[in-house]
Amino acid sequence: MQRVYFDNAATTPIAEEVIEAMLPVLRGQYGNPSSIHAEGRSVRAIIESARKTVAQCIGASTAEIFFTSGGTESNNMAIKCAVRDLGVRRIISSPTEHHCGLHAIETEQKTDGVAVVWLPVDGRGRVDLNALEQALQESAGVKTLVSLMHANNEIGTMLDLDRVSALCRQYGALFHTDTVQTVGHFPINVQKTPVNFLAGAAHKFHGPKGVGFIYINPESQIKPFIDGGAQERNMRGGTENVYGIVGLAKALELATTDMEARSAHIREVRDYMKERLLESFEDIQFNGDHDGNCLYTVLSVSFPPSPKNELLLLSLDIAGVSASGGSACSSGAEKGSHVLEAIGADPARKSIRFSFSHYNTKEEVDFVLEKLKAILPARVAVEV
Repeated sequence: MQRVYFDNAATTPIAEEVIEAMLPVLRGQYGNPSSIHAEGRSVRAIIESARKTVAQCIGASTAEIFFTSGGTESNNMAIKCAVRDLGVRRIISSPTEHHCGLHAIETEQKTDGVAVVWLPVDGRGRVDLNALEQALQESAGVKTLVSLMHANNEIGTMLDLDRVSALCRQYGALFHTDTVQTVGHFPINVQKTPVNFLAGAAHKFHGPKGVGFIYINPESQIKPFIDGGAQERNMRGGTENVYGIVGLAKALELATTDMEARSAHIREVRDYMKERLLESFEDIQFNGDHDGNCLYTVLSVSFPPSPKNELLLLSLDIAGVSASGGSACSSGAEKGSHVLEAIGADPARKSIRFSFSHYNTKEEVDFVLEKLKAILPARVAVEV
């Protein structure tokens, strides 16, 4: 049976070029990079070459890049170490953050008594930046961390990274941003847009799972989040995931080099799906800032109330379509989306997140529409 994959915000298929870059390491580079013998030194050189590649892709220096197990570890590291090591006593964030950020902040609030300010968001999920400035003004004299994701993983609404960076510098606050959904898809340069911490994950841009990175501004000296040996220049204990790191670097290099062409293709496919949905069904709506400052890889579609809604995702899966209701990290949860709740979405409607990569085609969109029409009541064509 034919299947089409429109859940790239959850994870992306590994690019063949990435697999080819990883295979020689899997097969022949077995040395421990902490060992001083030839095998160890050879692998150490591979890691440092990958670090240089990642740094160049985001305008950083190699000394500012540290490899982790992925976005969740990177975000937890930034938030929790900022409190533990940098004296942060106040965190400003939003209720639409990814759960790894939300839960890390809530943990610091409960265990360390850190004050938390939750910024309001509008009906499109846009963070109120005037409220951010007011909160920063009220934080005078209190060490503050602003923790906001660059693009929402469920509805695609994006943050004005430049403005938030400027506000944080103006008021002396630290700035942590989760760029898991945007690195490799949008130009990011930490020299032009200064941040203190930035997180990325390989599997969101056609790299392997279980590996990511954190950018740490040298002005924000923190201690290890995971204790152990002296790996990652004493910043993260544990033998490095060498082939994963190689795959991450290759995937990010490809994504950065091909960004313009990939972006143009994905936007075309996404826009085509929007047009087809509006043509085919009554009362179709889209969540988030879908026609404004948005993540072009995500289209969150809101379907009108219907008896078929409750099983819509399962029905699509049976029909050969992979999509999601929101964050893959919450796919097994019974509670509805915290993001849709925060933007005031109608709970009677059903939201499906279709998310795209450069591998998707308009023909696959047509396949999805064909399956949807077999499940939901479609718009009746009017003969002229």
